[in-house]
Amino acid sequence: MCTLEGCGSHADMPPLVVAEADRRAFLKGLDGLPLAAVLADPALAQVAAAGTEPVAISVPGGSTLPAAIAYPKADKAPTLILIHEWWGLNDQIKAVAAEFAAQGYLVIAVDLYGKVAKDANEAKALMSGLDAGLATRQMTAAVAFARAHARSNGKVATCGWCFGGGWSLNTSLATPVDATVIYYGNVAKTAAQLKTLKGPVLGHFGTRDQSINAAMVGGFEQAMKEAGLADRLTVYWYDADHAFANPTGARYDAEDAALAWERTLVFLKKTLA
Repeated sequence: MCTLEGCGSHADMPPLVVAEADRRAFLKGLDGLPLAAVLADPALAQVAAAGTEPVAISVPGGSTLPAAIAYPKADKAPTLILIHEWWGLNDQIKAVAAEFAAQGYLVIAVDLYGKVAKDANEAKALMSGLDAGLATRQMTAAVAFARAHARSNGKVATCGWCFGGGWSLNTSLATPVDATVIYYGNVAKTAAQLKTLKGPVLGHFGTRDQSINAAMVGGFEQAMKEAGLADRLTVYWYDADHAFANPTGARYDAEDAALAWERTLVFLKKTLA
């Protein structure tokens, strides 16, 4: 289970520290820092998050889905939909959106909660109380919005972490997308459920993860095979625990997080070209 410090049992890890000179330079907009360093510092994440703009996506039935959008330099670009962890759409996820935009993507970070959890109990309640049917309609609307956006080239991928990793897959099963990225998300699906999948899938998983474990991922691989989709799935394992890519948590693994990030960029460039 995730907490403010991380997910699962905790490891004794030193905090990620940003030199004060680098921090002041970044706050002034004069210097670039590695994404992990930005995400680990609330003030820096807040500044990076300011590079996104709020948007409301219309959902059939009269509701809306709040989101944050980040624009690339190009007039037309492939579009990436980000789905947050169980905390909600916080500054860290918005900062990742801004970084993906700097990599050349039109990025839409959705907000399935409508608020950010203050602690683990609230995060658990928000996740448990999610209306899956409504969330599916919202994500389907988000994909349609992304594909039709004036700055989109029509290609759309989903990407999420933990709670969002599961919803990255759920979205690509509910409506066609060009690619799916899953960071240690729930992938317990049957072959019948996977039949609607259209694009390739990239999954990042930790060997020490006690919940999104080898049994679940192995079952997912088998279900993909039974569905005739084995060639669309790429799975990478890391000697790490759940949430290894989140530099704000005790389970953060800098080397594996960097490798997963590079693999994600390569995958997206290949699938959305």
